[in-house]
This record gives sequence, structure tokens and C-alpha cells, in this order.
Amino acid sequence: MATTPTTWPTPVKHSLEMSLPESRGTAVILGASISGLLAARVLSDFYATVTVVERDVLPDGPVTRRGVPQGAQPHTLPTRAAGIMDQLFPGFLDDLVAGGARVWNDGDLSRLYLTFAGHPLLRSGQVPEPESIVIHHAHRPFLEWNLRRRVRGIPNVTFLDAHDVVRLSSTPQCSRVTGVVLAPRDSGAERTITADLVVDTTGRGSRTPLFLEQLGYRRPREDTLLVHVTYASMRVHVATGTLRENFTINAAEPGRPRAFAMFGGENDTYVLAVQTLAGRPAPTDRATLLNSLTDIAPPHALAAARSAEPLSGVAQYKFPSNRWRRYDNLERTPDGLIVMGDAMCNFNPLYGQGMSVAAIEAMVLRDCLEEGEQGLPRRFFSLSAKEIGVAWRAAVSSDLALPQISGNRTVSVRLRNAFLDHVLSAAETEPVMVQKFLRMMNMVSPRAELFHPATMLQMIAKPGRRMRAPNKELHATK
Repeated sequence: MATTPTTWPTPVKHSLEMSLPESRGTAVILGASISGLLAARVLSDFYATVTVVERDVLPDGPVTRRGVPQGAQPHTLPTRAAGIMDQLFPGFLDDLVAGGARVWNDGDLSRLYLTFAGHPLLRSGQVPEPESIVIHHAHRPFLEWNLRRRVRGIPNVTFLDAHDVVRLSSTPQCSRVTGVVLAPRDSGAERTITADLVVDTTGRGSRTPLFLEQLGYRRPREDTLLVHVTYASMRVHVATGTLRENFTINAAEPGRPRAFAMFGGENDTYVLAVQTLAGRPAPTDRATLLNSLTDIAPPHALAAARSAEPLSGVAQYKFPSNRWRRYDNLERTPDGLIVMGDAMCNFNPLYGQGMSVAAIEAMVLRDCLEEGEQGLPRRFFSLSAKEIGVAWRAAVSSDLALPQISGNRTVSVRLRNAFLDHVLSAAETEPVMVQKFLRMMNMVSPRAELFHPATMLQMIAKPGRRMRAPNKELHATK
């Protein structure tokens, strides 16, 4: 079995790229999530001090922690998120590769085994522009740990872990948030940290709606689509050369509301998982998990999974719904408070949009701060909503393509899914269509790129020849 390297690249120390305005003193970030870490990097350029508050004791290594329940599930670093991370932390992607992460940058389609809506995407040849879609394969704890190491190297950022957020503090008229009241997990003794800006990145369990209510504001409306997804996954070590693919996905389809994923990461480790929909039970132990793969995993991937060395037990993660808290629609919010990442919106994890949206929001925050603090929350929520909307429509439409998911299938949803089915059909035989689909999934290009005349002609000229067969055994090629 491969071992974790004992030495790592030294984190690059951060130097402030601009002078800090005197009016911007202190920022506090609630949650050391990926969104929180990216926010810390951005805020460090605008505030004299930045404090990251986290309820967990942060580990000194790439291990799954309680506050990130999805951390044990399959992850890959999407192209859009990777580009932003490398922009914020120069050399970050090189650090990942030096630490053992894989990178797909040659467009070799044999490294991918992807089936969506019953369409097996082309697995031979190469995409025409490999440089346009680069994917880094690293597991979530490893990725978070490397981000955390980088943020710890920023001189004006400090971490305060093992603390619960009790409530927000505000001006007497509650027109502005002035800080947070915290309680150490070991003693519970409350203390207040003052702040010119508070950023909530505490994830799906965010208590900001309650905090707003306590300050006399309305809770944001919640747009939801119930999916009742359960992941069951385990981490394994696969001997070098056993499995060619960096990642394998066989997504759920109308006749089979289960999905399979096997994602490679650093140092020949993989995470294999089953996803069930609409409340169906998921495996709870290794034997049951492996047995559940017989009709959804490619035979060679199943053989690799059975022969792999287990590195963990089976971990379950339940995801009840796509949910978007519409802070952008509130008539009024207090100054000095921002909500980001899953605390504002989160999607079915299958589509891999969460990290990209978090990274995009960090850049939106940077752009808003460059324009000043006046009306910051409203500007941030409004601009973020435009970016979130793209990912939201894609995730909700894809979920509604499955009859097991209840929801309003509007005309636009049906048209979007019908068109995407044509795209996937063409991607069975045309490498350029695989590239366009991957670019869309990785949020590198807007969905509108699929409607470009050249794309339309490609689908008309050489449509896919295979028909969807929900229960047909997958073709296995090594």
C-alpha cells in the first residue's frame, strides 16, 4: 500500500496585495469549510484581522471531521473551482500534485467511465482541446487540509476552533451586525468578538435564519426540491495499475434510482460509493455495499473494488433536498452580515457544483469589496444569485428527469432535459461533445455554449446511436 508522504511543500506565505483601508478593521468567518477558507483568503486583502471560527477541533492532517459529514464521500476538484483556488493561492494545484493528487490534463477519454441518463459517454480517443478541461482528483479531507495550510500561512488570519456560535451582536436598532457571541465547547463560557463584517459559511445547518429573526428580520424564503439521497461509501487502496480510470460514474436513471461512483484521489486511494434516491435504503457494511454494485458498476471496476484494501468502514451521508435560501429576495438585511456556500444554497452532490459555486462566490465577494462596503450584503446576495441560478437550474432539472423525484416539471425543465438528452446521445460517439458536456459540468463554460450553432450541427450530423436501456448490463472495457 502506498504511504502518505512524510514531507510536504512548505505553504507559501501570503503577502497583502493592497493597502488595508483604515475603515476596515475586523472580519469574522463562521465555519472553516472550503467556502470559509476561500472567504478568509479574500477578506485578508481588505481587513486588518480575519478570524475563522470553527466548532470542530481542526485536525492537523487530511482526515474527515464531524463538521463535514460529506467529507467521506466521493469528491473531485472541478476545473472552475481549481482555477479560482490557484488564482487565490498561487501554486496550490502544484502542491496537490506534489502531495499525490492525480490530474487529468491530456484529454484521454479512456481515463473516464461516465454514464449519464443511460448514455455511456465515449471512452476512446481524446477531447479536441485538452487544455480547456483539466480535472484534479483529490479527496475532500486532503483538499481541505491543503487549503487550511495555505490560509494558516496568511499573517492577518487566525483560527479559533472548538467554539460554538451562540448568537449575533448588533447595534441597538439592529441595523448592523457588530460581532458574534461565542462559547468554547469545553466550558460554555460566553465571549463576544466584535467585527465589522461577519461571514456565515457554516453549511447546511446554518443558524443565520434564526439569528435574523432574533434581530427582528424575516427569515429568507427557501426554495427546495426533495430528493432524499443517501450515500454509502468507503475508502480503499487500489494497487497501482489495477484500474485505469481516474473516476467512474454510472448515474441514476428512470428505471434504476441508484447510482455508482468510484473516484480516485491521492496516492492510489479511491472512494467507492452507492447513491440511492427517494428515501431508498443504502448499504451499511462492506459486503452489502460490494454486492449492491453487481448491476450498476462496470465489471472491471467491481473486480478492482473487491480486491482493494479497505481503508475505512462504510460511511453514510443523507442529503434531504436541494435548498436555496433566498437572501437575495429579502427586502432588508442588516449591514455587516454575509452568508456564503452551503449556508445559502446547496445541491444534490452528484453534480459536483458545490465547490465551484463556493469559489465563484468568493470572487463575487472580492469584487463587491473592491467597490466599497456601502450596501455590501445586498450587492453580494444579488450578484451571487445570478451565479447560483445557473447551477440551481441544472441540478433541479437533472433531478426532475427521474420520475421518483416529485416536483414541478415546467415546460422549461422538460425542454432542458430533452435537449441535454440529445447532447448526451451525441457524446456517446463524438469527443467534442464529451468535451462540451464536461466543460458544462465543471462550470467552465455557460450552459448556453451547448446551444451554439456549431454544437447543434454536431448533434444533427452525428447523433448517438445507442438507446437508453436502464437495466442493461454496462459494457466493460479495460
